[in-house]
Amino acid sequence: MTVARRFRIWGRVQGVGYRGFVWRTASELGLAGWVRNRVDGTVELVACGPQEVVDALAARLGDGPRFARVDRVEAMTEAVESVTETGFMVHPTS
Repeated sequence: MTVARRFRIWGRVQGVGYRGFVWRTASELGLAGWVRNRVDGTVELVACGPQEVVDALAARLGDGPRFARVDRVEAMTEAVESVTETGFMVHPTS
């Protein structure tokens, strides 16, 4: 079953390579979607793919790269149709 989830990550997740970490991890897993910094200091991403693969990404979001500190990860269901990208993209800050 294909699912899509929107994640929001709080902590020290900007300026430490967190978006690159998400991009590499999601790309290796073969997920579609995007990741971006938000002006409030959080990181937001949408991932779409088989449920077990999206779950695998979710399990790694709390790790992050070496210099990151993840305080909280929030997940919300997203409409699969809302993911228009093929592959995984890094978007500018919103």
